[in-house]
Amino acid sequence: MGNPTGEQFELLRGDARAVVTEIGAGLRAFEVGGVPYLETFAAGAEPPKGAGQVLVPWPNRTKGARWTFDGKPQELAVTEPARGNAIHGLVRRKEWQLLEHAESSITLACDIDGEPGWPVPLRTGIVYDLAPRELTVTHTVSNEGEQAIGVGVGTHPYFRIGDVPTDELTLTLPATRVRPYDESRQLPFGEERDVEGTDYDLRGGRIVGGLDLDTAFTGLVPGEDGRHHVLLQHGETTLDVWTDPDFRWAQVFTPSDLTGRGRAIAIEPMTCPADALNSGTDLITLEPGETWRGSWGIRVRGSLA
Repeated sequence: MGNPTGEQFELLRGDARAVVTEIGAGLRAFEVGGVPYLETFAAGAEPPKGAGQVLVPWPNRTKGARWTFDGKPQELAVTEPARGNAIHGLVRRKEWQLLEHAESSITLACDIDGEPGWPVPLRTGIVYDLAPRELTVTHTVSNEGEQAIGVGVGTHPYFRIGDVPTDELTLTLPATRVRPYDESRQLPFGEERDVEGTDYDLRGGRIVGGLDLDTAFTGLVPGEDGRHHVLLQHGETTLDVWTDPDFRWAQVFTPSDLTGRGRAIAIEPMTCPADALNSGTDLITLEPGETWRGSWGIRVRGSLA
């Protein structure tokens, strides 16, 4: 089958390092001073549980791989056969075009055209820009067609703080609402709920070892800079996962069996929740010729190095 992630592009800035993949334009590594802050995997391996992948033009799942556009039923490829859904968009396994690669930054792009169940051509791009203690990721999506369409953008990184066991990390998530999920199909049902007084209230910080989540959070409260900040902490070290305002959702996933690591935590910036192609919730509407741009990033404060 060859290498499922293609060529590997290394970024360096001071003692910071990141690795980006050609296939899927995914983030495979991020470290500062030799300390890993992202769960990684071998260059020749399939990303385990979607690790580091880019999710365009929708994140998470589309129920039954079906939705309706302009009054016409659309049938996407079933990419989650066990549940019969279409999962995580259309670009994870595509070869992205390398547009620019400098020592500390890289720009890639990918066209979405002629895919089953996706009627409007898009061009999506991504820029990874490495600073000494921070990685900024900027996404673009352009409507290359003749009709307006709603899209979603997400990404699927798993975070760590060096070799500290995941269960010993503290997660702080400034979300006021949570979306209930049907555990059998991992799809939303019912109305959003207030986290106040529930186990989903993570605003004051909770030890990850007490959490079992594959959960979509919203109502994110911005910081003074207008961005959302999800924090992972251990001792004097803080990993700040920040997002622009358009990333209105954060999916938190705490699997116990990530390949090579065991217990792990994904913090997934998303512009919309699962099944947004059917619900319309927080889809970004792109008119013909229009481009959307949004960023998120990872900042390290303190260090184990």
